Amino acid sequence: MSNINSPALFLAKTAVIVACAAVCSMPGLAAGAEQVLVSAKRIDEDATRLPLAWSAVGDSALSLTAHTHPNEIMQRVSGAWISRGNGQESLTALRSPVLTGAGGCGSFFMALDGISLRAPGFCNVNQLFDANIEQAGRIEVIKGPAGAIYGSNAMHGVINILSAAPAADQGQLLSLESGPDDYYRAKYQYSDSDGAHGLSLRLHAATDGGYQDESGYEQQKLTLRHDYSGRVWQLRSVVDGANLEQETAGFIQGFRAYADSARKRDNPNPEAYRDAWSLRAYTEASRELENDFRLSITPYLRRNRMEFLQHFFPWQPVEHNGHESLGLRTAIHRDNDLMSWAAGADIDYTEGWLRETQSEDFSPNQPAGVHYDYRVQATQSALYSQLRLDLTERWTLDGGLRLEHTRYDYDNRAADGPACAPGASACRFFRVADRTDSFTDWTFNAGASLVLVPDHIAYLRAASGFRAPETSELYRLQAGQSVAELDSEVIDNVELGLRGATDAGLAYQLSLYHMNKDEVIFQDADRRNVSGAKTDHSGLEVSLSYRPGSRWYGELDVTAARHRYGNNALPLGVNLPIKGNDIDTAPRLFGSARLGWSFAPRFGEPTVAELEWVYMDDYYLEPENRFEYEGHSLLNLRLSGALTPRLGASVRVTNLLGEDYAERADVGFGQYRYFVGHPASLFVELRYRWGRG
Repeated sequence: MSNINSPALFLAKTAVIVACAAVCSMPGLAAGAEQVLVSAKRIDEDATRLPLAWSAVGDSALSLTAHTHPNEIMQRVSGAWISRGNGQESLTALRSPVLTGAGGCGSFFMALDGISLRAPGFCNVNQLFDANIEQAGRIEVIKGPAGAIYGSNAMHGVINILSAAPAADQGQLLSLESGPDDYYRAKYQYSDSDGAHGLSLRLHAATDGGYQDESGYEQQKLTLRHDYSGRVWQLRSVVDGANLEQETAGFIQGFRAYADSARKRDNPNPEAYRDAWSLRAYTEASRELENDFRLSITPYLRRNRMEFLQHFFPWQPVEHNGHESLGLRTAIHRDNDLMSWAAGADIDYTEGWLRETQSEDFSPNQPAGVHYDYRVQATQSALYSQLRLDLTERWTLDGGLRLEHTRYDYDNRAADGPACAPGASACRFFRVADRTDSFTDWTFNAGASLVLVPDHIAYLRAASGFRAPETSELYRLQAGQSVAELDSEVIDNVELGLRGATDAGLAYQLSLYHMNKDEVIFQDADRRNVSGAKTDHSGLEVSLSYRPGSRWYGELDVTAARHRYGNNALPLGVNLPIKGNDIDTAPRLFGSARLGWSFAPRFGEPTVAELEWVYMDDYYLEPENRFEYEGHSLLNLRLSGALTPRLGASVRVTNLLGEDYAERADVGFGQYRYFVGHPASLFVELRYRWGRG
């Protein structure tokens, strides 16, 4: 394993040098450009002086990257890694290792326009495929525990997909794309505004024959947004939906199997599949009040359905799950030259269900039939307040509090107790009797920023976060555990950051953080879901952008971090002490760098060529740190521009040098196993625009 001290020390020195150079020696500081952030308080605000670590990916980067999976676009965010599974599946790391299982998705708040993609308590690790992230107007990422606006799940951070706002005279755009392995995609967008009304429509359909045998997917997404600006009320209404039908390829097994050309296309689970669809809708009504106050009221609904084969278990059960939600967000905002304040109340009511069945007997402990069949009525309610004060021209304070209550009313639809016959020695499945569970949690954050010189700030922030247990952690029990006495997970974060820009074209963001997480939920050696594990997280995130007056640009997003077990709460399958060990799937160094060139515009459109380097350090695959993945480096090339006043084209080559690598490495049942990285792949897109003003 690589020595973290060397890259961490190198990055720390780099951060100091960059900051000193930017603050101390750059001549002629730029007039400050406003940096707008929506996600911090659910309103547009200038985040230049906000004591918070955040990143944003704008429309131009989304268009140029034209990602086929969230992994590709999130390379542009330091501290974040969306680990690619097969097809559209993924796992998330954000100021964290890659987290799996119910707790994996419960540690991140993933949202459309600030509203959680899935209901609290009912997340899914792959939930980014629910969002039309391919056609987002913008992606905003908050790193570490978020502010008081967000509650349960916003522990390690927030990924907020912002819908594209209507814009006048943008007309219509149709793009058609082709790639390897029978990959085809069509995208359509319409945007216009007239008087008080604006409309934005974005449609996306893709089909992929799959790199591995008997794999692939078909996917469709839609985002419709209508904006209305009346004399008193302003309305924003959004409908967002997604459908996925996927034939899933499982892990290939064996040490470095991803480099074996004879096995790379193997699919050990041709029977595996995942079908999922989701729908979200909301209307935000807002109006100005007296004395700079603004009222917003946002009712919303969501609906999710999923069915998939659990091919990662030898007995291969099928899971059906879904939920339906109604929610309401109300808030009062006040924003002026001296302060930005938000206070409000949130309520979310959900009816969810899960059913797991198995068609054939595997053993007496994994029998055919119904393993679980339950419904849960979940209610989450919260009060919060977040305030930013610009005390002087140099000092800014920001802080907030949130109080949240979560209640689950659980109804078992199967027989209480084990799902096995009485003679089973260690039945894998246990149905909990009907019960009610509730959790009350609170979170705080406080920070201060100082303008060192114009356009360069330093900030210090402390924040806490939490997540209530997921419903599957409470009610999907094993091995005779009749009740899961779980506590909410909690995390404490402290960070120091620098942010700035110069008129020489350099912009930078640096964040040094340390987090302690307690009451981590895990499965112990007896297959019981329990609380009590501890983890520690420390790291440095660096984002640099250099865009001088010439046509070329350079960007860097890199993370050096340690994610370690904080005690010897031994998870299932671990027999040796693990305190101080790296958490599995936690690379100590990863990131990306881009070098781009903007040619002379053609027909009013920019022509851009970009070369991207993606680096992944080696990482351990299990808690005892005995197995590891060696890491990889990849090059990607992109070229996009206009051919005629209406016709444009893009060419992308991913994995330009054809490196053998794994998108994700793991150890299961004593075997190395991998999701295979694709070889060099060429994608060609043609775009046609019409009706533009």
